[in-house]
Amino acid sequence: MPMTIFHAIIDRKIPADIVYEDERLIAFRDIAPQAPVHVLFVPKQDFATLNDVPEDAAIVIGRLATAAARYAKAQGFAESGYRIVMNCNGDGGQTVFQIHLHLLGGAPLGHFGTP
Repeated sequence: MPMTIFHAIIDRKIPADIVYEDERLIAFRDIAPQAPVHVLFVPKQDFATLNDVPEDAAIVIGRLATAAARYAKAQGFAESGYRIVMNCNGDGGQTVFQIHLHLLGGAPLGHFGTP
């Protein structure tokens, strides 16, 4: 799989505002936030798109989602609400080809899905 900006962040080759890390994933603030809180959760295991995650590795997606929920709870906005999003390929809005989950919150987000 080609090296992405996320790999460079994981390898500490470029700086990022890292808010969480464990042996399986890393989370950092998005450099172009779309909400007051916009954190990216990235697995350290390589999958270019959601389509590339085999069923026997589905736990990777669950870890991203539960880490995002823990972060929202710890930051105090879980009860008021938040959104998690995963983009897949170009038409889905994916620009970095290493799977990642966006956590957006900290304010009312409005309706989802407006083109």
